[in-house]
Formats: sequence, C-alpha cells, structure tokens
Amino acid sequence: MKVLNLLIKKLPMAEYTINVSEVEELQTISNAAELNKMFAKAQSTVVQGGTVVLVRGTPDGSVYKFDEITTETDMENYKQTILKYI
Repeated sequence: MKVLNLLIKKLPMAEYTINVSEVEELQTISNAAELNKMFAKAQSTVVQGGTVVLVRGTPDGSVYKFDEITTETDMENYKQTILKYI
C-alpha cells in the first residue's frame, strides 16, 4: 500500500489550457455549444484534481499564462461569467 501511495503522489496532475482569445471569439459568434464542450472538459480536469490554465496570445505570437482555476466553484463562476454574455 505504501508503494501505491508513493506512485500516486508522483503522478503529474492533469492540466487543461483555455485560450481566452478562443473564448472571446466563441462569445462573439454566440457559439454556446462549443463553449459548453470546452467547459465540460475543464470541469472534468478540475474534478480529477487538475488545473485549468487560462492563457492569452500576444500580437507577436507568444502565449502567456495569466490565471489558473483549481476548484469546481471557481470553474463554475468563470463559466457563468462567460456565458452571461451570450
């Protein structure tokens, strides 16, 4: 059992990345179905103990991380904030 616990502790946590530019584009065209698919994957990641990373692209093509979501409550709040504009 001790070996199993050590293996579990060493496994990397899952990470799901949301590009906020994509979210804004989907909001603009009112594509709630695609946003809901994205949020379902993100919610699943959080439920499994992973992290949702919010990133944004810059005009020069680089991408930077500006926030993380690690709780179900924060994920639900983010989802509601995005969907209220559709």
